Amino acid sequence: MDPTATAIIGGVLGLVIGAGVMPRLRRTDGLERRSPPQAPDAGTLPAGVSDVLAVLRSGAIVLDAADAVVSSSPPAVANGLVRDHDLVHDELRHLARQVRRDGVIREVELDLPRGPLGRGRITVGARVAPLGSSYVLLLVDDRTEARRVEDVRRDFVVNVSHELKTPVGGLALLAEAVLEANDDPEAVARFAHRMQVESTRLTRLVQEIVDLSRLEIAGTLHDPELVDVGAAAAEAIEQSRLMAGSRGSEIVASFADGVWVFGDADLLATAIRNLIGNAINYSAPGTRVAVSVRSTGQLVEIAVADQGQGIPESEQARVFERFYRVDAARSRATGGTGLGLAIVKHICANHGGEVTVWSEPGHGSTFTMRLPQAHRSRMDAVPAPRIPDGSSPAPTTGH
Repeated sequence: MDPTATAIIGGVLGLVIGAGVMPRLRRTDGLERRSPPQAPDAGTLPAGVSDVLAVLRSGAIVLDAADAVVSSSPPAVANGLVRDHDLVHDELRHLARQVRRDGVIREVELDLPRGPLGRGRITVGARVAPLGSSYVLLLVDDRTEARRVEDVRRDFVVNVSHELKTPVGGLALLAEAVLEANDDPEAVARFAHRMQVESTRLTRLVQEIVDLSRLEIAGTLHDPELVDVGAAAAEAIEQSRLMAGSRGSEIVASFADGVWVFGDADLLATAIRNLIGNAINYSAPGTRVAVSVRSTGQLVEIAVADQGQGIPESEQARVFERFYRVDAARSRATGGTGLGLAIVKHICANHGGEVTVWSEPGHGSTFTMRLPQAHRSRMDAVPAPRIPDGSSPAPTTGH
């Protein structure tokens, strides 16, 4: 074949083949450009870094030069700091860029959104440092609970200061009045009586603050003993009879036979006495307060029911808060401190139980303590608890 013809045929074939291949190459290149980026390869980190991050209790995050998450610890994901290989919060990303720019280690506390929806917040302590020449390490600790405890303690100090200021200020004014009325025996006697009332209230407030602080610090019981719940309730009733008599109220008891818990008899009697005291103070004179003890499977229920004015539903979630009073005027008139139910709550918690309230305005309230029941090997040999006036309460399964 003529060499010239051969060259012409070869050129034509080259053009045909090139025309068929080029569209495919363009399609392939387009697919590569449109394909999503792959997750960063943790294997590019310095040796051992990933292993260390995996065992840290802090939320640990490693970013590369493009702010992509190269590696993260489980707490970082659980706390919502990392999602789909991206750092969620712009505040942390800004810190990382500053550290990358000047190489200075930074440590700050931030208040961040807990998630993309709602108003939940998380308080974190973040420490950001360079890691080698290409990465930035973020160590993020969840301080939400610590901040909440700190706020509660601060509020507690403020409330204590306010509550102590009232009786102390009252005593100072009464002492001044006594000095001015020293030539009027009736006025002196009247002011002295008021001083006695205020000093009694102050003593009770200080004692309840001390008791509550001890309960919160202890967190649990030391050397719990087998406690006859009926006997503890009977003791609380006896200690409350003087208060009930002063208001013409009646305390009725209904105890199941042989109900026991492991715990502290004095603390349980204190909790029941606080509930009875509240029931008497927040009920009209001449009404009835019912105290019952029963066994329900693995639990012991101690219920105190009154015929008082009841608690609005909007207030029921807060009645166990320290210094919270539904009716502040009535509480002050009866010498209440606002700590009684908080003490009950902590006593129940220290015994592994809880206290709840049912109430309806105009139909009274029922406070119920639920505690884990202790089973004795010889329950039949245990006598039924007795009310101190000599009567034996009838067994019951309800209240």
